[in-house]
Amino acid sequence: MANQIFVNFPVKDLKKSIEYFKQLGYTFNPMFTDENATCMIIDENIFAMLLTEKRFSHFTKKPIADAFNTTEVLVALSLNSNEEVDAIVNKGLKAGGKEPRPAEDMGFMYNRALEDIDGHIWEYFYMEVTKFPQQ
Repeated sequence: MANQIFVNFPVKDLKKSIEYFKQLGYTFNPMFTDENATCMIIDENIFAMLLTEKRFSHFTKKPIADAFNTTEVLVALSLNSNEEVDAIVNKGLKAGGKEPRPAEDMGFMYNRALEDIDGHIWEYFYMEVTKFPQQ
């Protein structure tokens, strides 16, 4: 089984992407940061590698998707409360992100989506498993 997860994202302007995510409260590992890439720390074992499109293209022969027009993946991250969800999404909006759809409250789960400055969609949610509808 995996011990850590590293999700790779192509970005158009690495410096702008770093500044955007700093405004959301993320930090970066300088050991894995240069002019082509950075390692954004999401949690103790969860990381996002932000790679310039040129660097990203070294890992695949497929064309890089334009995240403003296509969706390849939705990254969903759980938080500890509805308030934490609102706080990080609101920071993202203030930093230049967009909210692609309205917040969703299903009673047992609260979810908001945030489109970053490169078009990638991050879903932040809080879930109370004890309130999950019984079948």
